[in-house]
Amino acid sequence: MSEVKLAAESRTEFGKGAARRVRREGKVPGVVYGHGTDPVHVTLPGHELLLALRTPNVLISLDLDGKSELAIPKAVQRDPLKGFLEHVDLLLVKRGEKVAVEVPVQTEGELAPGSFILEHVLNTLTVEAEATHIPESVTVSVEGLEAGASIHAKDITLPKGTTLAVDEDAVVIQVLAAQAEEPAAEGETEAAAEA
Repeated sequence: MSEVKLAAESRTEFGKGAARRVRREGKVPGVVYGHGTDPVHVTLPGHELLLALRTPNVLISLDLDGKSELAIPKAVQRDPLKGFLEHVDLLLVKRGEKVAVEVPVQTEGELAPGSFILEHVLNTLTVEAEATHIPESVTVSVEGLEAGASIHAKDITLPKGTTLAVDEDAVVIQVLAAQAEEPAAEGETEAAAEA
């Protein structure tokens, strides 16, 4: 689990105009909340935050008004066209505290020979882990699987200290038989050629 240090500044201006001014300065408006405290509106350095958010469920060490706080990203809003960060919500966490997060599901291995399609029913798996030991992803082997095979949440090996926070019978990955296109009947082909 990687931990990234960011300097956050409290902000007192709110609304669209204030948010636009913050973004023009290369910063991102955000809110820090959790542990029964009042939400704190902050401004975060844009480039450093963007780099930190490339790691799923990154642990952020915030330097806020001379105090150090640990937080994880809870909601990130991006511009739909340009992709830049518009706003971020951070959830305060403590060392040793368990949190529920979604981790990406990755596959390894080759399916059995033949025309099979691998379908990711769930791209992420909700797990509960200690805030400082959140796995970056879980890996599932699909080696030799054939059509009709499926992998359930309970079949996935999780890192030590991590537990499932979803139904253990939930299908995560399944293998389907590829559907071949049926050749057109002769009469249809001739009619299409004449048209």
